[in-house]
Amino acid sequence: MTTDTVTDVFEENRPLLMGVAYRMLGRVADAEDVVQDAWLRWSRDDRTQVREPRAYLVRITTRLAIDRLRTVQARGEAYVGPWLPEPYVTDFGDTVPDTADRAVLADSVSLAVLVVLESLSPLERAVFVLREAFGYPYAEIAALLDRGEAAVRQLAGRARRHVEERRPRYEVDPVQRRELTERFLAAAAGGDLDELMALLAPDARLVGDSGGKAKTPRRILESADKVGRFLVAVAPQGVPDLSIRLIEINGGVAVLVLSGDKPDSVFQVDVADGRVTTVYIMRNPDKLRYLAAL
Repeated sequence: MTTDTVTDVFEENRPLLMGVAYRMLGRVADAEDVVQDAWLRWSRDDRTQVREPRAYLVRITTRLAIDRLRTVQARGEAYVGPWLPEPYVTDFGDTVPDTADRAVLADSVSLAVLVVLESLSPLERAVFVLREAFGYPYAEIAALLDRGEAAVRQLAGRARRHVEERRPRYEVDPVQRRELTERFLAAAAGGDLDELMALLAPDARLVGDSGGKAKTPRRILESADKVGRFLVAVAPQGVPDLSIRLIEINGGVAVLVLSGDKPDSVFQVDVADGRVTTVYIMRNPDKLRYLAAL
């Protein structure tokens, strides 16, 4: 391959590699580092024997992500308050025309699923991501991970059961989610407790991630009453030079709150049966800096 061809092949596959790495790690910076390391290996390796560049690149990226995840888990760093993945801007555009495929991809990168994936082993997570998000056959996953196909099927089954048992129920209808997000935003911004209570499911939860660097609840709030009253209490505090923008992160509509041109917070809601079941608030500035360029 010429230098131009080597670069073109990698760039063609970069979105896929970033998608695999982010779902494996839940951290944009770590995913970008893994993809960069994959590029370095791809650019210097002997490619004369590489018959399927995409499979080769996915294999490198997956293994690097597994190593990175093992390192993160081994460090066992304490995190202040609830943890959420870094917001990941998703815009499938015309690249995923099929509605069913779009729903699968959106679900695989959702905050609810990524939180549950944190409790899987690195190998379980890799198998789950490759199988459930990208539809790789078991035999191909086995080859990518140097594992037997039977072992991979066992890992996949265990991971799938774990995720299904622990993730909260929600719907991914983008129209309904956007409508409820806009109504919820208006009620929260206006401090309208009655409207919030009408929108919240009785067992609604609020998960706030600040890493101890901004104001959010240090514990998950449970029940519509607690969630609604918290949102009404914080509404009058305001944000200097506030502006609001609807964006798509992690497969669904979200609210980006800006203070001047600096991201202050991101809100996203999960919806089931026409009501808000989970409110996610992300305020850790380290996790929001990637949104500054939007």
